[in-house]
Amino acid sequence: MNDEQDRLRGIAVGAAVGDALGMPLEFHPARPVYDLQTEMTAGPLPAGSFTDDSEMALALAESLLAHDPLDPEDLAQRFSAWYRSGPSDIGIHTRRVLSMVAGGSPWQVATRIAQEENPENASNGSLMRAWPVAVARWQKPKQLIEESRLQSLVTHVHPDCVGACTLLNVILFELVHRPMDTPPNAALRAAVTIAAEQADLAEEFSLLVQLAAMRSRDTLANTSWVRHTVECALWAVLTTRSFEEALVQAVNLGNDADTTGSVAGAIAGALYGFEAIPRRWKDALRGEYPLGSGRMWTSDSFIHLADQLAGHSTNN
Repeated sequence: MNDEQDRLRGIAVGAAVGDALGMPLEFHPARPVYDLQTEMTAGPLPAGSFTDDSEMALALAESLLAHDPLDPEDLAQRFSAWYRSGPSDIGIHTRRVLSMVAGGSPWQVATRIAQEENPENASNGSLMRAWPVAVARWQKPKQLIEESRLQSLVTHVHPDCVGACTLLNVILFELVHRPMDTPPNAALRAAVTIAAEQADLAEEFSLLVQLAAMRSRDTLANTSWVRHTVECALWAVLTTRSFEEALVQAVNLGNDADTTGSVAGAIAGALYGFEAIPRRWKDALRGEYPLGSGRMWTSDSFIHLADQLAGHSTNN
């Protein structure tokens, strides 16, 4: 396994592991620093289970494998099918959009109406699922940016949501392609700087990104607002020195722990690689997709998916 493959696998498995690790901590307050959760435990779902974050990412991955370039019509229908299958958790904004799509509305109409109903809404529902684009387009930076934006627009049109998806996937791209002799922290800081320049973020959002590492834990608000998710995930990876430490810090912020865990897991996976993910977490990872299909996903399934996505991009 070469370095790029290790990092691409790290993105996919890292995101799913972070989702599952954060699952039991979602909607709970931040854990005290003297009592951090470090193991996969049961919550609303059995221990090791991934949530809607990874389920929507898998729908995006399927669409990327079926269509190059990404077809938003196909993606919207896959999201709608997932919504109709009765997921155990789904964000308010995403539910509103997909309920309209399931009722026959074009995705462009549904996402516009949902945004007009709540113009300030900039939730993290498109960021949590964005990583498959980075894996599929790891050799195509222009297409990576275009499709990171497009997959967000299918449900989340707010500029912060679109920009955050671009930011994340450019960070992942830069980390996958970094020179081997670059220290991890320096590589991540450089990737964040490059990504912030390309993501077309609002000035306040860009400043938040650049200052994330300087925040203290007790001042972080880990809500479903996309700016908070980006800030918390970056803080967790920038202020630690291993995959395990980064994920423990991310999910123990509580509240929207599964999404911050997933985003931090993708970044840390690209930074440290698949082999750096603790085996006990990889062994515990599990979940059904499509819902009701009986098909169970494990870490090996995500490895295979990462190889498929990366190879599909290379072969097309």
